[in-house]
Amino acid sequence: MALVTSGSGVGPVIAEVEMNAGSRPGRHHRARHRRPGFHRFLRHPCHSRPDAFQQIDARDFIFNNNNIFTTDKAERLIAEAAGHGAQLVVFPEAFVGGYPRGSTFGFGISISILNPKDKGKEAFRRYHAAAIDVPGPEVTRLAAMAGKYKVFLVMGVIEREGYTLYCSVLFFDPLGRYLGKHRKLMPTALERIIWGFGDGSTIPVYDTPLGKIGALICWENKMPLLRTALYGKGIEIYCAPTADSRPVWQASMTHIALEGGCFVLSANQFCRRKDYPLPPEYEFAGLDEEPSPETVVCPGGSVIISPSGQVLAGPNYEGEALITADLGSNEKRFADLGEIVRAKFDFDVVGHYARPEVLSLVVNDQPQLPVSFTSAPEKTPATKSDNSAKPY
Repeated sequence: MALVTSGSGVGPVIAEVEMNAGSRPGRHHRARHRRPGFHRFLRHPCHSRPDAFQQIDARDFIFNNNNIFTTDKAERLIAEAAGHGAQLVVFPEAFVGGYPRGSTFGFGISISILNPKDKGKEAFRRYHAAAIDVPGPEVTRLAAMAGKYKVFLVMGVIEREGYTLYCSVLFFDPLGRYLGKHRKLMPTALERIIWGFGDGSTIPVYDTPLGKIGALICWENKMPLLRTALYGKGIEIYCAPTADSRPVWQASMTHIALEGGCFVLSANQFCRRKDYPLPPEYEFAGLDEEPSPETVVCPGGSVIISPSGQVLAGPNYEGEALITADLGSNEKRFADLGEIVRAKFDFDVVGHYARPEVLSLVVNDQPQLPVSFTSAPEKTPATKSDNSAKPY
């Protein structure tokens, strides 16, 4: 495996900038540095590897009215990963459409719906314009990229359905096909003001030649029952796009790898204040003063962890980078099933270690629609579930 560094993390770091203007800013610290270039960490010789992308320059990606710049950069990064032999490429949460770090959408002081801030409404209008339709032209282009570079692609997006936005992950295969999506089931804190809630119809696990692939987004990875739903579907490559760069996030990722007996790939962005539009178009709330242009507002922390809890690559806080790891030596299957089996010998959370006569989980995987019509077809594009995944 290798860590490919494209930049350095010089400058002050904000460990986490909450979207809540009333909260206190995170503790400031300096970014850790390593020598730039390639850092070799030999594990298993393998002809295929996954890639967790982080540290993506956010400039022009927040509140733009089209996503040409975003998808252009995505293609450059996918091409770079494919050049290193990648078969699976994972991007951070909200890569397309942007994570509105530091923004309050006018609800920083008062959350009364009787007097919402007009400024916040305009910010939401721009954010809505920057989101994408699924399906839509950006989805078509992302599918073409996956087919062109022959990779499985897991992409974080802000999805627009009508006038509601969802934080979603889209899945694509090397044949250039859009497989489906996962919508964030429970947005965190002020995310609930701007994002809708997903439901049980978009919790897919795809049985691919690389292994069984699924994803949860950021803090919904802390939901034990939601994780259990993925374990119940046999997930082997667990993707966790996130916006959380705190050191404690690494503990959560290690725990999930051990709990699920699966490989965990978490991808986060690296960005500075200068990567966002200038005030007053875009302001960072909750801080004593506007961050300087070089202030790091998200230091990344992408990581890849084995089913035994061993860190295979990362966490990286240096700057824009591509991290990779070999997950197995079997050329016919991506994930090393032997390592997964060894991890589950003494703990299989939905197998021999389960006690279904005492504890059980029921998942409602039907779409939850606010309006339904008896004359409509049984399944339309708006109601089709992304929950089931056919094997290859």
